[in-house]
Amino acid sequence: MNLPAAFITKYQKLLADQAAAFFASFNQPPTAGFRINPLKAHLDLLNEDCTHPISNLNYAYYGKIDGNGVDNLAGWVYSQDPSAMNVAQYAAPQADERVLDLCAAPGGKTTQLAALMGDQGLLVANEINHSRARVLSSNVERWGLTHTIVTNNAPAELAKIFPEFFDCIVVDAPCSGEGLFRKDPEAMTYWSVDYVQKCAQRQREILSEAVKMLRPGGRLIYSTCTFAPEEDEQNIDWLQQQYGWEILPLKHFPGMDTGCPQWGNNNAALKLTVRLFPHHYQGEGHFICALKKPGVSDQLASAAKLPVSSSSIDLKFWQEFATQSLKDVNFSNLLIQQKNLYNAAKIFNQQPRPLKILRNGLRLGEFKKQRFEPNHALVLALQPQQFRHVVALTSDQFQHFIHGETLTITNKAAFKGWVAVSFEERIFSWGKLVNNQLKNFYPKGLRQ
Repeated sequence: MNLPAAFITKYQKLLADQAAAFFASFNQPPTAGFRINPLKAHLDLLNEDCTHPISNLNYAYYGKIDGNGVDNLAGWVYSQDPSAMNVAQYAAPQADERVLDLCAAPGGKTTQLAALMGDQGLLVANEINHSRARVLSSNVERWGLTHTIVTNNAPAELAKIFPEFFDCIVVDAPCSGEGLFRKDPEAMTYWSVDYVQKCAQRQREILSEAVKMLRPGGRLIYSTCTFAPEEDEQNIDWLQQQYGWEILPLKHFPGMDTGCPQWGNNNAALKLTVRLFPHHYQGEGHFICALKKPGVSDQLASAAKLPVSSSSIDLKFWQEFATQSLKDVNFSNLLIQQKNLYNAAKIFNQQPRPLKILRNGLRLGEFKKQRFEPNHALVLALQPQQFRHVVALTSDQFQHFIHGETLTITNKAAFKGWVAVSFEERIFSWGKLVNNQLKNFYPKGLRQ
């Protein structure tokens, strides 16, 4: 790999006798990994090879997944770099907490945080870039999450809405991407010494807003996928000096390096941080630090449920659908927005400023001409036993269905209407039975 000359010079000086092994690691293939979804998946049914677990990480394995396979389409697995999986693991979110994933796209850390929370509490996943936020929302949907809000705001906009609101904030900051050079060689084309400095400044701006949103006594997890001290140790030293935060100790597992105090104003506490170098750890480059905000919060900022919809006419169509197609389902926070029905997540009740919400909890469906049409998110969020009718496809039928085709069901069913569609015991779509035809409601944007 032809690394930038200035990059080589910089790390020859910083790493000294470790530099040769460090540079050699860039000629090795990137490490692949994946996580299974504990909210859905059954390990004994997975098609993926789960014989190589990643030490010290929950539900995590080395290896590649089939992106077009039913495990992925049904939200049973998620492809993610093994190093990046450590961030959410160190955050250790609890089921009753309010958590913010501030720079969340494409959704790896969001889905992992939600899994660790058991899809409870409140998780706000934010991404400032609209197109990337849409990808984030799609992955949240596929994972079957019900207590996650996806927003598309600048950190400064969120800070005005959520002052001292969150128990835990994860900032996986946009960075110079040095740790991804072998996975994404294009990252080298825009790398420069000046670009590293620009990234470091942007990260400080993001952290300055995150500071405002964390409650006293709350914890912040900061991470990057770069080796640059300017973006790692120096930013953490700056944050500690600026705000008086405590750097929390992170347990170091085999292959992990400590942060380098000499790279960050000789701040001895930087040894508590984690560095992942690809010549020591089986994954891409990463830096992770945990900090605690000073003070103790006796009372958290108030949260309130969004108002329940008052449209009894529209809700009648939802109730008819639920009675005919679902069982043991009770959504208590129904909200209608522009003919879309949500089971809304809990959110801060004071919103004088705009909050761009792409996904507010679970989208149940849409009201259309005196009827209710369920959303793809709903079929992915429910357990198999919560559907009244499930149509299981053969391998050949599955391939035709994900192409968007209507299927002919030879054994005519004794019922008609909405059904869950499954393949290999994984529910992945809605269908609608009309006589002996299974109409296809697999989303057009996902068809292969």
